[in-house]
Amino acid sequence: MTVNVHSVHFDADTKLLEHIDKKIVKLATHHDRIVAVDVFLKLDNVIHQIKDKIAEIRVQIPKHELFVKQSTKSFEESFDMALDSMLIQIKKVKEKQLV
Repeated sequence: MTVNVHSVHFDADTKLLEHIDKKIVKLATHHDRIVAVDVFLKLDNVIHQIKDKIAEIRVQIPKHELFVKQSTKSFEESFDMALDSMLIQIKKVKEKQLV
């Protein structure tokens, strides 16, 4: 499983990257054929407001490409919510493959 973390228009600190690396391992426990995981961290450019932090996760499984996107006030919270949504999608795909 290849994991790529992309921070768009900013540099992510090591604490955030460690948080992502620690949590992303959960994906492999739910599906053993994950090829690649891409995590995109972005700042939402809303003028005159507090910027939202966007976390997007794309998972590639043979014959499937799953994608989730979450936006909150912190990258950690956005990533955790996106990861929970991704786990639900992975479980659904795996159930369909077993049937």
